[in-house]
Amino acid sequence: MKHRIVVLGAGYAGAYVAGILARRLSQADTEITVINAEPDFVQRLRLHQLAAGRKVEAPKLADVFAGTAIRLLLARVATVDPERQIVSLADVDADADADAELGYDTLLYALGSQVADHGVPGVAEHAFDVAARPSALRLRERLDSLDRRSDGGSVLVVGDGLTGIETATEIAESRPGLSVTLVARGELAAPLSAGARGHLRRACDRLGITVLEHTTVAAVEAARVLSADGTALASDATVWTAGFAVSPIAAASGLEVTENGRIVVDRTMRSVSHPNVYAAGDSAYAVGDNGRPLPMSCASAGYTGRQATDAIVGRLTGREIANTKLEYPGNHISLGRRDGILQMVDDEARAKPQYVGGRKAARIKAGILRMSLWATAHPTFGMPKRKHRLAAAPTAAAEQTAAVAPDGTAGKAAA
Repeated sequence: MKHRIVVLGAGYAGAYVAGILARRLSQADTEITVINAEPDFVQRLRLHQLAAGRKVEAPKLADVFAGTAIRLLLARVATVDPERQIVSLADVDADADADAELGYDTLLYALGSQVADHGVPGVAEHAFDVAARPSALRLRERLDSLDRRSDGGSVLVVGDGLTGIETATEIAESRPGLSVTLVARGELAAPLSAGARGHLRRACDRLGITVLEHTTVAAVEAARVLSADGTALASDATVWTAGFAVSPIAAASGLEVTENGRIVVDRTMRSVSHPNVYAAGDSAYAVGDNGRPLPMSCASAGYTGRQATDAIVGRLTGREIANTKLEYPGNHISLGRRDGILQMVDDEARAKPQYVGGRKAARIKAGILRMSLWATAHPTFGMPKRKHRLAAAPTAAAEQTAAVAPDGTAGKAAA
């Protein structure tokens, strides 16, 4: 019987890991199934651009995985039962030959994250977001309708993290007839260096963006936002970018998770409570090489995805597991099409004094986006002629060797 590998989610982490596993493991021994609710690969890093009106490529996952022997199953993950090693599905595609439950031998959990409303009333009912393709398209339709008005309209972006900054600047540049306001809970982009913050302020001035600092949103209504001090801010389209949260599925499954629901993993991205479950991307609570948890980001998805891949291949084939670097080098922020900020950070995750701004930073960010899409959309590139066969069933001694040592290094495994 083949070893069943099931990948939950086909975002940056899930699609990448599935493709590399298909490249490195023999089809004679393994079968890989990817479960995803949508048929397309979503460039989440570019959803703010999609909302603003730009064309953003969304390759069909069936085309991405063509020639890999990966089985793509379009369905929504309802529950995970790690004791029975079963994934329960909902909204299964009518054309799919699949049951409501799917068993696995190795599971990669990469369901990503979603908008966090932090309990603020009205966010779910009235706010837009750019955390998923359908919601970004819904915002795009709203902006189109505002553009058709003779008096324009007002857009309020709540949250001055990277997503909020990129969304506000992209909308302001692409739709100059709209009035854009960026709401920051504290000082605008406080984690950036002083020079980068100054560059951002100049960009906001150039694009006509109104910045409201030290403003806490207490409620969102259909045509306005209420701040904690009682001020009412008119808004024809409120875009909520004030944080992200992971799906509650992992916490409900019995996997060991953090307070906010991220799966606690060891240095090899393996669940500390269930050794045949791995996590990558936003769903994983992984400690970086600097001793700090990796933030939710595309960069973290890449690093954790590579480490999970090496660990799965190593343990299944009896090879030594290499330690992939786990770092967060900095932030790449687009400010429209022709401007940006590249802010590097130190080992304590603090912004370094130097930064790169302007067209050079914009080109670097655009290059990262192209590279991320290409790497995900071409899983068969460099497909080896000889793939690794699985090792024999693990012995207790082999499992002990496979365990992560106290210093955080991974041992040799035969599982």
